[in-house]
Parts: sequence; structure tokens; C-alpha cells
Amino acid sequence: MLKVVNPATEELITELETDDSRSIIEKYNRAMSAQLEWMERPLDDRARIMTNFKDALTAEADTLARTQSEETGKPISQARSEILATTARVQFFIDHFRDVLADDVAVEPAAAEDGRTGEHITYEPLGVVANISAWNYPYFVGSNVFVPAILTGNAVLYKPSEFACLTGMSIAEVMYQSDLPDEIFIPIIGGAFAGQEMLKWPVGGVFFTGSYRTGRAIADIVSRRFTRLQLELGGKDPAYICDDVDPATTAAAVADGAFYNTGQSCCAVERVYVHEKIYDQFVEAFVETVRGFQVGDPLDENTYIGPLSRKEQLMVLKQQVEDARTKGGKILIGGNTMNRRGYYFEPTVVTDVSHDMKIMSEESFGPVIGIQRVSDDREAIRMMNDTPYGLTAGVFTKDPDRAHGILTKINSGTVYWNCCDRVSPRLPWSGRGDSGIGVTLGEEGIRSFVRPKAWHWRLPG
Repeated sequence: MLKVVNPATEELITELETDDSRSIIEKYNRAMSAQLEWMERPLDDRARIMTNFKDALTAEADTLARTQSEETGKPISQARSEILATTARVQFFIDHFRDVLADDVAVEPAAAEDGRTGEHITYEPLGVVANISAWNYPYFVGSNVFVPAILTGNAVLYKPSEFACLTGMSIAEVMYQSDLPDEIFIPIIGGAFAGQEMLKWPVGGVFFTGSYRTGRAIADIVSRRFTRLQLELGGKDPAYICDDVDPATTAAAVADGAFYNTGQSCCAVERVYVHEKIYDQFVEAFVETVRGFQVGDPLDENTYIGPLSRKEQLMVLKQQVEDARTKGGKILIGGNTMNRRGYYFEPTVVTDVSHDMKIMSEESFGPVIGIQRVSDDREAIRMMNDTPYGLTAGVFTKDPDRAHGILTKINSGTVYWNCCDRVSPRLPWSGRGDSGIGVTLGEEGIRSFVRPKAWHWRLPG
């Protein structure tokens, strides 16, 4: 049985029966059988079902947000915002999946030398897709995979994180209420064992969002056979504050990018570099902003910082802060677990940091941030690239040429100018280095769920 615990109260919410080897085999076989029929369903039918799903998310946002908030600790206002914003992603996929599935004509018979030979490309679904999803943004990161997968004719074995199973089951119920056959989207409940068992079967693609360590383990398993693999992993995302911006306004924006969702975002700002000319003013404004963040019950609409979703992360953050302290880091605010029930860690700002400290080199995934002084753009670029990760990076400056010159030199899949911690369905989402492989979002992300078939043909006669 899987125990679902409220991270804000440490109380047991419920216990769930987990899948075993036998049930996973049965679910895989059901999905395999149903997918062949699903890929024959008219595109308009698939679009109608996903439109129903999108509309249902809006209609049931309050109920769904409460479930998510109770089991993950995400502040309920942020949970609701995630659910409502997911509808725009679903609509993007609905609007564009037909373009991805459309045949490409390479040679028309009229253009061939013999007047009879043609060549074209069709795009077919992968089959059954294994989606191992994340707990921090279950609607965002989940829909990046299962919505385009379903629209392009695949069936999905969906394993929500063991820290967001109730949310995963809620998503499935909304899918079924939207007229999706239940064999096309099948939840698999459990922890690491369930994921490993699911990967034993010859799925057409594996799509995972989570840590580098788990992603590496999945890659090792999948490498034993030729299967489409997409890994959306973590980051140590930097932001550089140039000397030509308003320190207070910029500090507020960057603090939100670092602490939103209690810092539990793969694209959250995790390290900040500030030009020495405005360093002191920026740090003062940044600390003042963080001091104003309301920490509390995630079901309170006014709460900005909730508990961590995983108890184990408290020790990770505590070790990072202590490591910085022993190496000369200055704790300006926070630095400790909170004396209250739940997995709460104080919003923490550390200065006088360097890259030999864990807080500037290892993923934090919590409400802690290190701020480092730099002398110029060249030093900032060197510091930003000093990481095995490459997910996102941001620059704040009034000069567009300066921003472009800096960001083109940054090894990162996504870059931000005067903003941070945002994702658009219109743009491909990808990581470099330890931040993963493959693409979701954008038309390129939709194409991740199909494979081309080349046709050579000749007219009779």
C-alpha cells in the first residue's frame, strides 16, 4: 500500500493499492489492444475529447486544486493557476496536432521523370507511450506528454509521482468523463518498483520528468533496446543582473522566479549573479522581498510559501546551507527548518557564495538561493556556464544587444531576457547536459510522439 501524507500537517490522507507485476502486464496488454483502434479514430473525434478535457479542467479547477494542494503542499492559489493555465497548452496541441500528422509530399508523379513515380511521408503513432510524470507541476508536465500523445494516436501508461497519485487519479477521471476510452489512458500507481516494471515492456516511447539520478537509471534501462526516450530533468538555473536595471524592481521579479512553488520548479532561478555596481542595492531589495513572502497553510489563499512536498528534501537544504556557512557564506535570512508541523524550510538567502559551495553547484529544489557578486559580463557568462546542467538561464538588462550577446553564449535550452521561470506551449522545451534529452512543447514536441514512414510508389499503367 502507498501512504499519501499531507506535507503541511504530516497526517495520513489515505492509502492506495499499488500496482504489481501482474497488474502492470494486464494494463500494458489492454493499452496495446486499444491503441490499434484508437489510431483509426478520426482526428476530429480526438480533438473533441481533448476539448472536453480542457473545458472540464476549468469547470473543476477548485476541486482539483484542493486535492493537489493537500497531497503536495503547493499553495492552493498556485495549484489553481497551474490547472487553469494548462488549458492553454491543451488548446495549443489541439490547434496544431493535425499539422504534424499531415502527409509530406516529396515527389509528385507529375514532377517525376517517368510521370508515374511518387514519394511521400506519413506520420504514425509510437504505439503505447510510458509517461513517468512529476509531482511539482503534475498538470503542466503531465499534459506536455499525455495530451499530444493521445491526439497523435498513442495510448498512454501514466505513472504519476508517488507524491501526486491522487492528482494523477483525478486527471484520469477527468479524462474518462471527457469521453476518452479508459484503455487509452491508464494510471499505474506506485513508486520506483512500478516504474521499473512498466519499463520492462516494449513500449514505443518513454517520457520521464524528474531528477537527473532517476533519469540516468531510466536511460540505462531503455538503452538495452531501441525506444524513443525523452528526459526532462533538473537544472541549476542562473540569472544575471546587469548594472543598468532598477535593483528593487528586478529583485522582486527574480525572487518570485526563485521562490514560486516553494522553489520546487525545474526552471526556478537557483543561483543569482549581480554586477558589482548594483550588488548591495539588489541584495537589500531581494531580502526585503523574501521577508514579505507569507509562509503558511497551503490551503490559505494568501500563502505564498508552503511546505516541501518531500520530507527528505529538508535535509538536503539544511546540508547545503550548512556547507555554505562553513565555507564563508553569509545567511541573510532563514537557513533552518521551521519549528512547526509539516515539511517547512525557512525562505533562505545566502551571500558571499562561491562555486565550491553546494548551494551554487547542486540542485536545491527548495526555498533557498545563493547570490554572487561579479565584476562584468564576461565573468557572469563564465559563472553561468560553470554547471553540468543546461535547462534555463536569464539576463536582466535594459540593453537588448547586451542581452542577446550574453544569452547566445549560454549553454541552455531556454533563455530569458528580463523574465524568468516561465514556459510557453509555442516554444520547444528541452535541456542540455544533465538537464535531459528530447523535446516537449511546440510543434517539435508534438512530433516526438510520431515516427515517419517513407512511401515509394508508382502509378499503374
